[in-house]
Amino acid sequence: MTLFNRFASFGLLVLLAACGNSDPLEEDLPDMGDFRLAYNIVVADNMQQVPPSRNATAEEWVEVMTAEIDRRFGAYEGDRLYHIAINIDGYALAPPGIPIVLTPRSVLVISANIWDDEAQMKLHEEPEQILIFEGSSPESMLVGSGLAFTREEQMQRLARNAARRIQIFMLDNPEWFSIDPDAARNARANVEAVAAAVEPAVALPEDVTLDAAPGTPPDTPPNTTPGAVLIQPVGTTTPRPSIP
Repeated sequence: MTLFNRFASFGLLVLLAACGNSDPLEEDLPDMGDFRLAYNIVVADNMQQVPPSRNATAEEWVEVMTAEIDRRFGAYEGDRLYHIAINIDGYALAPPGIPIVLTPRSVLVISANIWDDEAQMKLHEEPEQILIFEGSSPESMLVGSGLAFTREEQMQRLARNAARRIQIFMLDNPEWFSIDPDAARNARANVEAVAAAVEPAVALPEDVTLDAAPGTPPDTPPNTTPGAVLIQPVGTTTPRPSIP
């Protein structure tokens, strides 16, 4: 099933939670064990736009996603380096001017890989594909996201939610980062509670399945990938150094 068919099938069934979009720097971010972000890699070469949607370029998605990954994960100072590699699979940015009963919602689909730098290996076999919703505010509840927010604000909100969902995926695998399993479960529950508050609940028809093939983030470590797109963290000019 294509991304277009997937989104079109349930686009009108999204139920919004009346909450704003949380800034990760204002959240009580969980302990991540020995995690420290090395490369923050985002590619969007083959992304699909799902109409109706405002336009956004691959370069714009790479920039906003990179910024939000670094914003959520850049402060961790564990003793081991990890890479987060993301492919932007598809998106829809709700346009303005559609009657509220038919107002489309902004959505994003990404595929993510987590890499262990020292071991030079990916920590899971298949990319983790994640479907992300923008969430809502009192303003968007009344007039829709397309009128309440600019295109850039919609992208930031989606990217911020995507970074949170990636952290939930990581906390589902605490052994990767030497996190105590009980602590990881508690931390995951806390992050999931924030995600549930800022993203809508979704009702899918029984015949809709999320079985579209995920995109392929870089599948070899950054320093050995010919032509890999390496995005440096915001505000830096050189790669993060390796830990001696």
